This record gives sequence, structure tokens and C-alpha cells, in this order.
Amino acid sequence: MSSVAKKLVGQTAAYGISSIVGRLLNFLLFFAIHSKVFGPEKYGIIGSLYAYVGFFNVLYTMGLETAFFRFANRAEVNFQALYNKVLSFIIFTSLAFTACILIFINPIAEVIDFPDQQLYISWLAIILAVDAITAIPFARLRLENKAIKFASLKMANIFITIGANIFFFWFCHGIYFGEFLPDLKPLVSKIYVPEWGVGYIFLINLVANLLLIPMLWREFRGFRFKLDLTFMKPLLRYGYPLMIMGFAGMVNELIDRILLLEFLPENFYPNLSTKGAVGVYNGCYKLAMFMTLAVQAFRYAGEPFFFSQAKEKNSPATFALVMKWFVLICTFIFLFVSINLEDFKLLIRDPEYYQGLGIVPILLLANLFLGVYYNLSIWFKLTDKTQIGTYISFGGAAITIILNILLIPVLGYMGSAWATLACYFSMAVACYILGQKYYPIPYPVGAITGYLVVAVLLVLAALYIPIANSVWRHLFHLVLCAAFLLLVLVVEKPKFSLKR
Repeated sequence: MSSVAKKLVGQTAAYGISSIVGRLLNFLLFFAIHSKVFGPEKYGIIGSLYAYVGFFNVLYTMGLETAFFRFANRAEVNFQALYNKVLSFIIFTSLAFTACILIFINPIAEVIDFPDQQLYISWLAIILAVDAITAIPFARLRLENKAIKFASLKMANIFITIGANIFFFWFCHGIYFGEFLPDLKPLVSKIYVPEWGVGYIFLINLVANLLLIPMLWREFRGFRFKLDLTFMKPLLRYGYPLMIMGFAGMVNELIDRILLLEFLPENFYPNLSTKGAVGVYNGCYKLAMFMTLAVQAFRYAGEPFFFSQAKEKNSPATFALVMKWFVLICTFIFLFVSINLEDFKLLIRDPEYYQGLGIVPILLLANLFLGVYYNLSIWFKLTDKTQIGTYISFGGAAITIILNILLIPVLGYMGSAWATLACYFSMAVACYILGQKYYPIPYPVGAITGYLVVAVLLVLAALYIPIANSVWRHLFHLVLCAAFLLLVLVVEKPKFSLKR
């Protein structure tokens, strides 16, 4: 078990380089530049449009990434033939979907209430196709355990995106508005149009993603286009419940932005419009993404790892051990960020966003339970009962929609945060109960629950014990973090021999 754990930790770290560093740089980009250039109103436009992109991403990939993992592990399957046919199908459908969006772009723009943003929507449609087409080569890299190459390509994409954002929104923006180097304004004016505003974000994303195709030339080099619908039928049968589950997941993750636009009463926040409130919510959500970083890094390595270990006789014990330490790490992230929120908020350059910081601890805890759900969900993927995952996800989506509709008019975006927590907690509980019936795994539920309760109590202590002096307050917060780590050390150390 020790070597297996080391392998998973190593792969998680490699995938985490791209996932964590990438998202961290994007967060810093928002905190350092976007929160200064774009107020909550404009940032609300970005959040709303990318919410729709999240739903379409699921449609474009159709659950075929996971189906590719599942079928590639079957002895009778020719790997290269499988890869060719899956990628061919994705290329065909992605280009078809994007063509449909471009043909019907005007009515689509009207329906989603962005009637003047057809150009941005066109760019997003192309981005969707490129993302889907490159998803299968990236899945192949994961399956072949080429974590370093996977991370390197992702990092290249990230640095291109970050560099272009810095160039346009700091260098060009600063020169154009006379903040520095005013003599260069005539030159910058030829390449920088301030009126484009958030449009540069979509254009940069498009160019950076297109550059991934030549970067993946080795994965495309041996590819032969072969559209075989008969061959794809079992993969689609396996993948479509995952696609439906993905739609439900997007409802849980992104629908709150759309529902805030619909159900937040006018003047609920005296100093904010409805789109401004969405911008504040989306901006503060960035701080909660520290949890998502850990969850995402684990998911990249975890899914192929779980499939590869499923045939081992001690796999249930391995899965239980992985779950416990995953929760311990995420619980500490929840604790550390929540009790030091007054320091993390300084990353945001526009104080107008500060009014939404109360959602951060709730969303951190919500994303922790989402990570627990991802761990638990391996049972229905291994037993080919993916339809049960669909039912769980739809139940979570129903909770999300109902609670958002009920709570937004009363609590504003705080209601959306509580709805997210209720959704992911309910999904994790349902997945655990059903999993113990069909694929029993000895998860240490008592220990996990105990650690979570302690962390929540420590966060409440940090939030509600008033300490006026900032030095003593920070010291108190460090003591709380150290107390949790000491508790883990005292409880867990006796369970492992010195050799382990």
C-alpha cells in the first residue's frame, strides 16, 4: 500500500503543478489586474458567459474522457484504434456543434440576454470545439502516466494566457491611460482598444487554446480519422449518463450566477446592480477556489489511479486510506483560509468586492464535500452503474435550483453559497450510502466527521472571538491552525509504524 500511495501522491503532485499553479495564477491575475480594470458590473458579464460555457463543455465531451479510460483498460481493446475512433467522433461532433452556434448566433445571444455580444459568443463557440478536441489527447497522456508532459503543456497554455493578460490589461492599459510611458501611447493605440474591455479575455483564451493543437503534435501524429458510429455505441452508452451527470454538476457549480441575475431583487444591495452582485459573488468565489485547486489536482491523478487499482485485492483499504488523507488536507485548507480571510482579502484590489467575503468559508466547505463526492463516486464507475451517479447529480441539481430560488430573494448571494453547501453535502451522503450497498469500502467515517467538526468549531472561534489587537489576533489564528495539526499528529501517528 505504501508504494501505491507514493505513486498516487507523485502523480497528484505532477498534475497539481499545472492545475494548482494555473488556477493560482489566474486568481492572482484577477486580484492584481482584473479587479482593478473591471468593476463588479463588467466582471459579472465574464462570470455569466463562462457559466454558459461550462454547460456546453459537458455537451461537447459527452462523458467520453471517462469512457476512454474505462475501455482502454480492457484487454481485448486495441488502444490505437480506440483512440482514433474516439477522437474522430469528438472532432466531428465538436465542429458540428460549433457550426450550429455560429449559424444561430443572433437568437442565442437574445435568449441568454447578451444581444450585443455576438462576437464574444463566436469566440467562445470556437474555444468549446478546441477544448473538446484536445481533451482526448490530454486524456491519453493521463492514461499513459505522462504527467510531466501533461503538466508542461497545461503550464505553457497558462503562461501564454497570463502573459497576454498582463500585456493588454497592465502594460497597454497603463500606457493608454497615462499611468506610465506616455510616449508609447500612439503605438499602443494601434493594438489596444479599451472599448473591447472584457472581449480581450475571450480572445486571449481562444488564441492560447488554439496553440495547444501544435503543442500536442505527437499525440496527433499517429492519429487517423475514422468515424465509426457502431464502435462508439457502447462508449456512448457508458458516457451519456456521465454527460447527464456533468450537466447536473454544472447546474450545481454555475447555475447560481444565472439564477442571481433572475431572482435577486432590484436594489437588494443598495450600491450594486444585479450584474454587479454577480460580479462580487464571482470575485469572492475566487478565494474559495483554494479548495478547488486541491480537488482538481487530485481528480486528474485519482480517476486513472482508481481504475488501475480496482483489481487489487486490497483496493478497498487503499481507497479508504486515500479518502481519509484527502479529507485531512482539504480540512486544513478550509481552516487556514477561513480564519485568515482578513489577510487573503487584501489580494483583491477593489474594496467593493469585500462585502461578499462572508460566502468564502461556506463555499470552501461546500467544495470540500464536492471532493469527498468525487472520491466516493468511484464505486459506480467501477461497477458500471453510472446511471446512479446521474440520479445523485440530478438530486443535487434539484436542491441547488430550489434553494437558490427560495434563498436568493431573502439572503442574496449568501443564499447561493448555502445552497451550494447543501447540494454537495447531500450528494456526498447519498453517494456514500449507496456505495456501501453496491461496493463496500471501509471509509473511516467517524474520524473524518470528527476532524471536520473540530475544524468548523475552530473557524467559528476565529470568527466570533473578538480580538482587537491585530498582532494577537493573527497569533490566535496561527495557534488554532497549529492545534489542528497537532491533533492530527497525535491521533494518526500511532496508527503507522516507523517503517511506513
